Amino acid sequence: MRADTNLLIIVNRSQGTVFGICLTGLWAGGVCRWAIPTLPKNSVETLDRSDGNKNLRPVHTLGVGVSGAFMASAVARDYCVAEHFQGATQIPVTVRFSNGSGSAEQRDGWSDVRGMATRFHLDKDAATDLIALTLPEFFAPTPKEFLEFAVAAKPTQVTRESPWRKILDLLRMTLPVPDPYPGEKISPNAGAIKFGNPHDYAQLAVFEAASIGAPVSYARAAYHAVHAFIVKAPDGMRRWVRFIWQPIAGVLTTDPNATPVDDYLKEEMRNRLEAEPVRFSLTMLIGEAGDNFKDSMRLWPPHRVRVMMGTLTLDTFANNQDADCEKLSFNPGLLTDGIKASEDPVLRARQEAYEFSSHRRGGVPRPFSRSSEDGE
Repeated sequence: MRADTNLLIIVNRSQGTVFGICLTGLWAGGVCRWAIPTLPKNSVETLDRSDGNKNLRPVHTLGVGVSGAFMASAVARDYCVAEHFQGATQIPVTVRFSNGSGSAEQRDGWSDVRGMATRFHLDKDAATDLIALTLPEFFAPTPKEFLEFAVAAKPTQVTRESPWRKILDLLRMTLPVPDPYPGEKISPNAGAIKFGNPHDYAQLAVFEAASIGAPVSYARAAYHAVHAFIVKAPDGMRRWVRFIWQPIAGVLTTDPNATPVDDYLKEEMRNRLEAEPVRFSLTMLIGEAGDNFKDSMRLWPPHRVRVMMGTLTLDTFANNQDADCEKLSFNPGLLTDGIKASEDPVLRARQEAYEFSSHRRGGVPRPFSRSSEDGE
């Protein structure tokens, strides 16, 4: 065993293997398995809130875990050769629904982006993940600009804007700061809006995030995998696509004029699953020439071809939420043969940021990925 400033090296002489641990990742056979560049690491640390917990995720801090199965549609195999789209058998899945905030305080009824992280458990202990949000677009087109946004949107002490100030904001065609909720002490809204007003690219996501509301259930929201992916069909054709989870029960938010309830989403999901399964359909939107495949802030036209790739049926509430959900390490870069990441720089940075976040909080390492180097 040898230790130096950056690397702990362990040599197994009987098996002739070498393994090491970097300060920034895992190293094996002379190659660092993952090394977190400064930018994604800084992004994670910038997202930390004073009311958060570094032993938890920096965003989407609070969530609930459930499980079930995914069944591919009859046409899915014609568009993608990935194992979970072949439709021969149901694919076991684990899903984590979450509130978008990095606060460790339960505030389910506040307006917030929600998340849906889905793990498809494939053959021979392999897996692939699909990470989705209730926002259809991201906040910045590059990792550098996202870090600038995260710095600007650092939660600060809330203040209530006067009606006159709100009117002035509207006359200037800028977004007014929402009124604080009862008990709300810090918020990212003021900083996010201040950043969004002069930065055109961030305005849509900032506006939607501030006004998105709260779902009556995690089962009553639509979730968008905001980045483009490249899928390979059996005939070798490659298509740039985006995925959307659509709730079979329909989308429904709470009354924005009612007093928000702080803690209801986890128990609502438990009760719902005891009564009946929760179902989502997975829609694949196919991009065309002229669509932006590298920028998750650019929405594609709504008339693009959509393919129903399968149905997700959730029927089990995780008994051990910590082991079966919170310790898991989901990652948008955990792909499988037939699906390849696009050249979206934010997607690649998010992969690295998720790795750093998992390592920092002591999460279970992500499982084996069966995706070859070129995504085929």
